[in-house]
Amino acid sequence: MTKRIVRIAMNGVTGRMGYRQHLVRSILALREQGGLDLGDGDVLWPEPVLVGRRADALRRIADRHGLTAYSTDLDAVLADGVDIYFDAQVTPARAEALKKAIAAGTHVYTEKPTATDLAAALDLARLAGAAGIRHGVVQDKLFLPGLWKLKRLVDGGYFGEVLSIRGEFGYWVFEGDWQDAQRPSWNYRAEDGGGITVDMFPHWEYLLRELFGPVTSVFAHLTTHVPRRWDERGTPYEATADDAAYAVFGLAGGAVAQINSSWAVRVARDELVEFQVDGTHGSAVAGLRNCRVQHRSATPKPVWNPDLPTTEPFRDQWLEVPDNTVFDNGFKTQWELFLRHVALGTPYHWDLAAGARGVQLAELGLRSHAEGRRLEVPELTL
Repeated sequence: MTKRIVRIAMNGVTGRMGYRQHLVRSILALREQGGLDLGDGDVLWPEPVLVGRRADALRRIADRHGLTAYSTDLDAVLADGVDIYFDAQVTPARAEALKKAIAAGTHVYTEKPTATDLAAALDLARLAGAAGIRHGVVQDKLFLPGLWKLKRLVDGGYFGEVLSIRGEFGYWVFEGDWQDAQRPSWNYRAEDGGGITVDMFPHWEYLLRELFGPVTSVFAHLTTHVPRRWDERGTPYEATADDAAYAVFGLAGGAVAQINSSWAVRVARDELVEFQVDGTHGSAVAGLRNCRVQHRSATPKPVWNPDLPTTEPFRDQWLEVPDNTVFDNGFKTQWELFLRHVALGTPYHWDLAAGARGVQLAELGLRSHAEGRRLEVPELTL
């Protein structure tokens, strides 16, 4: 067995997502399983180099997990010849750091959105293409068990003609005064790159594209339901970013998707995100882990009668889609695919161009709200 070491500069691991999902549950989990088996006796062994602005925080994380390499100097880390640069920083800091890595000839893997505007996102994709490096963008929700099951149904032709998709995402994020907020305060400041539109529309772009087809139009209404919040130090601040977005997306082929995204909603569904897909041959409701179906041959025939109480157990009339496999952490699954792409050149299409499409949809969503109209979504060309 040959161990192939890949050094990964991980910038932003002091944040919740960078630490929990990318460092602990992906890269360190790969190390715990003995590395990534590449076949033919080769094993890829990830060596993380922690990067950030706060040396004390990096040192604590390194000590906690038995790591030795960390730095507050990104330029020095890139000059030292790491193989991959990963970015989970706040959005406004991302594009400049990615440019540095691309200029250094380093493969890049990054959280989304990849930039604060479409022009910058396209610039990154073009620079990476010209540099000949491998590049990827996190599109984690594609790898959730519930969405995997939904994709199986799509690929198997279960729905017939897909008519509509209805999505509900969100939960109540506490204001931070009498209970601590579950999300960082920058999420609610537009000047710091916050807002649910720029956060979630990139997710909806790749999910809709991969499962049902490209988004061709968008009509969005955005709002800030909770205008005053309290930050991590207990200081009140004005929420300048949208905390809810209500959107209608037209899809190639004629289907329509309605997706509500909100950090100011209380959950009355089985999971924090759910998508109902209705087709001519059947319907499905998919969440993070579970997926339920109702085929046309087993569809009940309810009759509208407001004068009598409803006695039909509607939820009980759906069937669970079986797992049929063991699902790993979605972030880790995509990391494995990207690492194979870097090491072996295996196909990989979730790249910076895909990231730019997500930024495009968010930008058009903001414009749609500002102009009060439906906007077409043109195909991007690099």
